[in-house]
Amino acid sequence: MSTTKADAPAPVKVERMGFGRWLKTVGWRHLILVLAVLFALFPISYIINLATSEGNTLTSACPPDLQGAETVQCILPLPPYETTNFTEVWNSDQRPFPVWFKNTLIIAFSVAFLSVFMGAAAAFAFSRMRFKGRRPGLTALVLVQMFPAILAITAIFLLLSQIRDVYPAIGLGTIWGLILVYMGGTLGVNTYLMKGFFDTIPVEIDESARIDGASHVRIFFGMILRLSTPILTVVFFVTLTGMFNELAIASVVLSDQRNTTLAVGLYSYVSNPLKQEWGLFAAGALMAAIPVLIVFAFAQRQLVTGLTAGAVKG
Repeated sequence: MSTTKADAPAPVKVERMGFGRWLKTVGWRHLILVLAVLFALFPISYIINLATSEGNTLTSACPPDLQGAETVQCILPLPPYETTNFTEVWNSDQRPFPVWFKNTLIIAFSVAFLSVFMGAAAAFAFSRMRFKGRRPGLTALVLVQMFPAILAITAIFLLLSQIRDVYPAIGLGTIWGLILVYMGGTLGVNTYLMKGFFDTIPVEIDESARIDGASHVRIFFGMILRLSTPILTVVFFVTLTGMFNELAIASVVLSDQRNTTLAVGLYSYVSNPLKQEWGLFAAGALMAAIPVLIVFAFAQRQLVTGLTAGAVKG
């Protein structure tokens, strides 16, 4: 039986939604999203303006005497762009920014890598093995995270002071001593996060591999770590950004301004109430953000996957 033109269905006319109806049903959501994005981008734009301006005060990027359309330069970075603040920060003799940058890179990447590796090993043991003290150990991890690290600053100072007398390489005033302190602070929460993700991986995978003769080491490195790449990436990135931003403990362990971290060094630009150099601070902050942005650009797919998987699987 052939189909004639008369039997063909009539084309459906799509009624175009009016602007008022669109605004009531969908448009208001877009409006809120745009406002939220602008609210989040304003501090970044202001920092860029401040870093590329000639002054060193907070009003250098947005002078109070601006009127009308001139106030746009407070929101969007407009030419002329000055690089004086960047060159002064990088080439300063009294405040060695390259040394701060190197120390922070060593500390941040060392802590992030070691914390992920050791935390994953501990999480695998807590998730897959049954041993005496397993439940008290998990409870202790949770309880330790209830106390902020700032409460332990005095104990950290005294402990590293004593270690310096015995083994100066990891004592007070060394970046390796600070790495050990950060490791102790990040391992607990990272282990607990990764343990929760490992619990979502079916145990049958381990059992089938064990039947084929695989050991715990082979299961851990060959299977569990590969299946857990998203959560490992999330933990690595969160730990990395935390090390770049940490100030309180670093200012105690590395108090020497010539050999400290970026957070402590940049804080010295604005800590003196009589001379606050906000332009230099903004320029240094922008340069300090480059490594984190590079890591985020390469790992953003795994980050999104890990964050959504953690939200669903707990």
